[in-house]
Amino acid sequence: MTRFIHDEFAKDYLEELLKNYGTVEPDKKVSGEKKEIDILFTPSAQQTYDLQLIGVLGRFAEYPAILEPFRNAAPADEICDCIIKVLEVKAKMRREAKANNTKLQEEKIPKLWVLTPTASETVLSGFNIKQKEGWLPGVYFLGDNLRSAIVAIH
Repeated sequence: MTRFIHDEFAKDYLEELLKNYGTVEPDKKVSGEKKEIDILFTPSAQQTYDLQLIGVLGRFAEYPAILEPFRNAAPADEICDCIIKVLEVKAKMRREAKANNTKLQEEKIPKLWVLTPTASETVLSGFNIKQKEGWLPGVYFLGDNLRSAIVAIH
C-alpha cells in the first residue's frame, strides 16, 4: 500500500515509462518481514522499443531492475532497507536455482536503483560509493556484489 501521493505518482509514472519495454510489477512482495518493492522491472525478451527514448531510465531497464523512488532525500537507513530487499530477491533466486539444479545467471538478478532528489556527501560516503565511467554525474554505485546504485536526480 502506498502512503504518499508522490509514491503513487512515481510508481505510476515509472510503470507507464517502462511497460512497453518489459514486465512491470508495482508493489512486489518480498519474503521476510513484510516488505514491498516499489517497482520490479523485468525487460522483455524481444525488445521492440528503443530504450534510449527514455534516457538514463532506459539504461536502468536494460536488465532486471528494482526501482525505489524517494520524494525527499533518502536517509541512509532507508537505503539500507532497499539493499535488504535486493539481497532477499537475490537469495530467493539462488534458492530457486539450487532447487532446480541450475546455475543462477548474474544478469538475471535485479539491480537496485535508489532514486532520490538529493544525496548528501555523508550518506554517499557511508556507502563507499564510486562513480563509473560512462554514467552521468549523480549515479553512484555500491560494491558490485550489492547490485545497487544511488541516483541523485538534482
